[in-house]
Amino acid sequence: MRPPGSPQELERRRRRAVELLQQGHLPVEVAQIVGCDRRSVRRWGAAFRKKGAPGLKARVAPGRPPRLDAKAKMKLEKALLRGAVTAGFPTELWTCPRVAQFIKKHLGISYHVDHVCRLLHGLGWSPQKPQRRAIERNEEEIQRWVKREWPRIKKKPPG
Repeated sequence: MRPPGSPQELERRRRRAVELLQQGHLPVEVAQIVGCDRRSVRRWGAAFRKKGAPGLKARVAPGRPPRLDAKAKMKLEKALLRGAVTAGFPTELWTCPRVAQFIKKHLGISYHVDHVCRLLHGLGWSPQKPQRRAIERNEEEIQRWVKREWPRIKKKPPG
């Protein structure tokens, strides 16, 4: 799995590791200092010996390019900030299905509901799930029941 950080940050880490190796530190020590596995340090050292500095260069992260470009993500975030009611939903709650529906309708891109969560996290948002509660719910009566009635009918005595 790819470690966290931008490609440039990861390249700096590899260069720092090679510098420490050249200063005579053991791969295990270098791994502890830069925060990685010792096998990675050995692999970086071998790449540096074989290719030199270009062997440590930052590479583009593999994988499918995102469907939403930066402009579309900004448009989505502005819509999220304006609220779900403004977007045509009955309540202010942004759920993954609603965000997926909004993206399809306004941006013309289909997102599976399960992948909307990743998209939201990338934007610094978290999906919300509505709590199912009765409208007639009486919190005071519930607390009274828990304090008085529940201990009375509970099998084990408190303690």
